[in-house]
Amino acid sequence: MEYSMEDRYQAIVNACLQEKGKNPIQIFGKIADQEYIRIHGPEHHVLDGASLLTAYHNAGGNLDLRQSLDELVKRGAQMPGATCGLWGVCGAVSSVGAALSIIDQTGPLTEDESWGNHMRFTSKALEALAQVGGPRCCKRDGFLVLREAVKFVNDNYGVSLEQSDIHCHYSDKNKQCKKNGCPFYRKKIAFICVHNSCRSQIAEALGKKYLSDFFECYSAGTERKPQINQDAVRIMKERYQIDMEKTQYSKLISEIPDPDLAISMGCNVGCPFIGRAFDENWGLEDPTGKSDEEFIRVMEAIETRILQLRSEEELCNGRSERFAEKGISE
Repeated sequence: MEYSMEDRYQAIVNACLQEKGKNPIQIFGKIADQEYIRIHGPEHHVLDGASLLTAYHNAGGNLDLRQSLDELVKRGAQMPGATCGLWGVCGAVSSVGAALSIIDQTGPLTEDESWGNHMRFTSKALEALAQVGGPRCCKRDGFLVLREAVKFVNDNYGVSLEQSDIHCHYSDKNKQCKKNGCPFYRKKIAFICVHNSCRSQIAEALGKKYLSDFFECYSAGTERKPQINQDAVRIMKERYQIDMEKTQYSKLISEIPDPDLAISMGCNVGCPFIGRAFDENWGLEDPTGKSDEEFIRVMEAIETRILQLRSEEELCNGRSERFAEKGISE
């Protein structure tokens, strides 16, 4: 469906009026997933500030939400696209700055401290964007600015906005994604076997359980099966309370995003070919048709390897954070 800019703005307003949450980042993410929001586009000049206004209102902030959103649309519609690259000022920052000025009813002739406070906020938000660098990403920039806005509002406005960890899932739709250069990027890991019905499905499920802070987890095969191995489904429910059939299904490698890390489960059935070398080969025997004990042995082996991956990522993450605090790179 084709949307005009007016359609996009109005859809944002309508969605915000339905929201009850106090977390502007979650509000932003929920609306950003809708079809009327593109990966990049000037609709973010309204969405970002609207998410803050909505959370502020829901947290007890004193404003008429509908009237405030309508005013933000008027201001956001005046911002040209590509301001980040062509003017040196990101539209996400301007949008949230506009939201703050609406809350405080600040104008160009305002003499109270709000005028300067907004400048301090926008300068801090721009610094957060500058540290990450280009190219632009409307989702990353929105997350960064709203994270700063939560701190600013909680410190200065007598309300308590909620916040949460940010994990981006837009990278496969953004050709300019910085990947590991973005603080919200989660690497993609793929567990590969021939039929994608047993070992790789178990690995995907346990990966989602233990690795979701660091990876988007997928499984795939060079062939498909009509359903996931039913013994694996049953035992995973019993041991881990995970119903693999709720969110998983047999799929081909071509149906998942290109992984940063590709792991072969083993070649005893046949070696899957994915067009490049595997990063690891776990060499696990396929338990299909064998006893429950064999299934459990394979599950425990997969769990051990996945927990090792988690430990390695935690160590790497901690080291990177320490380097960042010292202002040096690895």
